[in-house]
Amino acid sequence: MVKKKANFTIFEYETLRFDKNDPIIEALQRFHSTPITNIGSVQNAANVKSFPYYTLVHNGVRFCEYVGVLQVGKTAIEILPKADKGNDENKWRKMLIEMLRAVGIFNIHAPSSADLTLKPNAILDLYFELFLKETESLLHKGLIKRYRRTEGNCTALKGSLQFSKHIQQNLVRQERFYTKHSIYDREHPLNCVLYKTIHLLHRINTNAALSSRIGALLLNFPELPDINVNAAFFEKIEYSRKTEPYKKAIEIAKLLLLNYHPDLSTGRNDVLALMFDMNLLWEQFVYKSLRLYLKDYNVRAQTSKPFWGTVKMKPDILIEKDNETIVLDTKWKNIGDNNPSPEDLRQMYAYSKFHNNAVTALVYPSENESVYKSNNFKEDNGKECGVLKLGVLQDVKKWQKKISDDLCRENLRK
Repeated sequence: MVKKKANFTIFEYETLRFDKNDPIIEALQRFHSTPITNIGSVQNAANVKSFPYYTLVHNGVRFCEYVGVLQVGKTAIEILPKADKGNDENKWRKMLIEMLRAVGIFNIHAPSSADLTLKPNAILDLYFELFLKETESLLHKGLIKRYRRTEGNCTALKGSLQFSKHIQQNLVRQERFYTKHSIYDREHPLNCVLYKTIHLLHRINTNAALSSRIGALLLNFPELPDINVNAAFFEKIEYSRKTEPYKKAIEIAKLLLLNYHPDLSTGRNDVLALMFDMNLLWEQFVYKSLRLYLKDYNVRAQTSKPFWGTVKMKPDILIEKDNETIVLDTKWKNIGDNNPSPEDLRQMYAYSKFHNNAVTALVYPSENESVYKSNNFKEDNGKECGVLKLGVLQDVKKWQKKISDDLCRENLRK
């Protein structure tokens, strides 16, 4: 059994166990029964099972391919990716943050690399930091206002007098008028979302360095009514010239509010889940790296074509130039010296035939130097299918460049 402590760090596909009747495991068991429909930016809701983050085991949970942070009450559980046999938490914490930044999940300068190695819930703190930074900027520039219709008692006659209600409520209050009128104020839905998110941060934040900034925002932000938000609410938001500066803050507010699950039983173990599918993150990371450096090629992601009936063929990445096509399928797993699974090879064969005998390659991370090996499908004029194992570099920008160089050297040759 694990000892009681404030935070936990674990790697994907590992198991975390607790003492019997520990409130943390009870909260995780309740959360496991919650349908997960509001998920992060690098995830595809149509392909997500009912609860993808972990499975329940005896007095614990076993994590899956999702990484990130689960905050239960004041306890943070950090789940990190890993493509080697080591257990260097600082290495993979920094790697995850840099990969998320590279694919555009958030754009924020970390306080320093040294600070990040010390904080198990660094991802959560970065999201909080970015939201606070954006909201402070909006407050400094001035929150937007709008006209809204309201009715009620006033001490001055303005708008239209609602005669029946005026008589009903003000028969002995001759100094008041019940009217319907317009007000120009900051009670705008976007401001209400920010205000709701500030209150959420005030409730769940555990970083002392951010507490004073959250308190200052609460003090200076106008008091606004609480509103109910869901995925449909955010989908209806349309930005204009005046509201465009709100976009980044609202996107983070959406992520936090929709992934927050209050503890309705005890009120002490609310759950906030910021989790990312490593397979999709790896796919987007490779795609962004190729787009960044392969300027002379047409690099496309998730290009779907009709295959059979309503079934579509949708490879991860397509690279095209002139009459040459290369199909890439990314897999976030370290296969070591093993061969790809038969299922993966059959999938690549279908991709090759469907794209006019294109060259194909399976792309994996590797704990060693990058290695490429290939073979041909056993048929007349069988095209090449390669296995590219990409060695992980600590410097993510250099790693992105190396991914493109390795692919060019091995696959994009005439």
